[in-house]
Amino acid sequence: MSASAVFVLDLKGKVFTEYFKELEEESIQDNFVVVYELLDELMDFGFPQTTDSKILQEYITQQGNKLEVAKTKVPTTVTNAVSWRSEGIRYKKNEVFIDVIESINVLVNANGSVMSSDIVGSIKLKTMLSGMPELRLGLNDRMLFALTGRDKGKAVTMEDVKFHQCVRLSRFESDRTISFIPPDGESELMSYRINTHVKPLIWIESVIEKFSHSRVEIMVKAKGQFKKQSVANNVEIRVPVPSDADSPKFKTSTGHAKYVPEKNLVVWSIKSFPGGKEFLMRAHFGLPSVENHEMEGRPPITVKFEIPYFTVSGIQVRYMKIIEKSGYQALPWVRYITQSGGERRFA
Repeated sequence: MSASAVFVLDLKGKVFTEYFKELEEESIQDNFVVVYELLDELMDFGFPQTTDSKILQEYITQQGNKLEVAKTKVPTTVTNAVSWRSEGIRYKKNEVFIDVIESINVLVNANGSVMSSDIVGSIKLKTMLSGMPELRLGLNDRMLFALTGRDKGKAVTMEDVKFHQCVRLSRFESDRTISFIPPDGESELMSYRINTHVKPLIWIESVIEKFSHSRVEIMVKAKGQFKKQSVANNVEIRVPVPSDADSPKFKTSTGHAKYVPEKNLVVWSIKSFPGGKEFLMRAHFGLPSVENHEMEGRPPITVKFEIPYFTVSGIQVRYMKIIEKSGYQALPWVRYITQSGGERRFA
C-alpha cells in the first residue's frame, strides 16, 4: 500500500472518530448513510477535498443514526479558498497558544553506548482569534539564518518538515517564513525531525544478581542528565523481570515501585525528578523454577517522562506576528515540552 493511500485511510479514520467517537464495525453499520456522505465530501475523483472535520460538521450533521443535511446554503468554508476556517468568528479576548513538543528516541546498548538517537517534534496551536487573521511564525531555523546572513545564537536544522494545509508553502520555500491563516481552535501546525546525537536525559544503570537459582536481586540507578533548574515529571522506569518471579520486595530512595506480573515488569514511578539528581531502586524476587534463567535477549529497560519549559534541540519561537484588518491586539503564549519517545536501555 502506498504512503498516500495510508494517509487517506488514516485521515478518514480520524474524521469518522469525530462523528462516531468509537470507530468499530457496529458504529459504521449503524451510520452507513453518514459514512457515504462523508466519503463523498472527503474525496473527489480520488483526490482529497474537504478534510477538516470541523468544517464537515457544519453541513453534515447527525442525530442518533440519522443524517441531516443543511439545504439552505453551502457553508462558505467549502467554496472559500480558506476551507479550514469559517468566517465571522468572534472572541472577546484574542489569544493564541503555541506548544513546542519534542519527543526523544534513544537506544543504548548494554555497554552504555548510544546506538541510535533522534528528535521528533511538533508545533501545536490553540487559536482563539477573531476574524480572518494572518499569522507569521519565526523560528531559529539554520536555513533562515543562512538566507538572511544572520547567525545569532543557536540554530537548528529541521528535516522531514510537514505542514498543516493552512501554511503557504511557496512562501516558506522562498524565504523560510511560516505564514498562514490558522484554523480555529486546536490544530497541529507542523511536525519535524532533527537527526542529531542525543544522550539519554535519564541515564539508567542496572545490575542483576542471581543466588543459587532461587532468588534474584535487581538494582537500578537513575540519574537526571539535564539542567538542574529543570524537573522531569511523572517518570516511569519499566524494568523487565523473569516470567516466573514471585514474592517481590522493593526498596527505593524516592518514588515507589510495583510489580506488574501480567507484563513481567517492575514499574518504578517518580513524580518529580530534578536535573542532576540520582536515585536508586532495589528489587528482590523469588524464583520457584529450578531451571537456569537466561537474562540475555530479554526486553530493554524503558523510561517515560515529561520535562516542561525545556527542549533538547534548542528550537525557539523567535516571534509570532498577528495581522488582522481590524487591528486588534492579540497575546501569543509559548510553552516548551520535552517528553520520552523511546528511551530504551539494554541491561
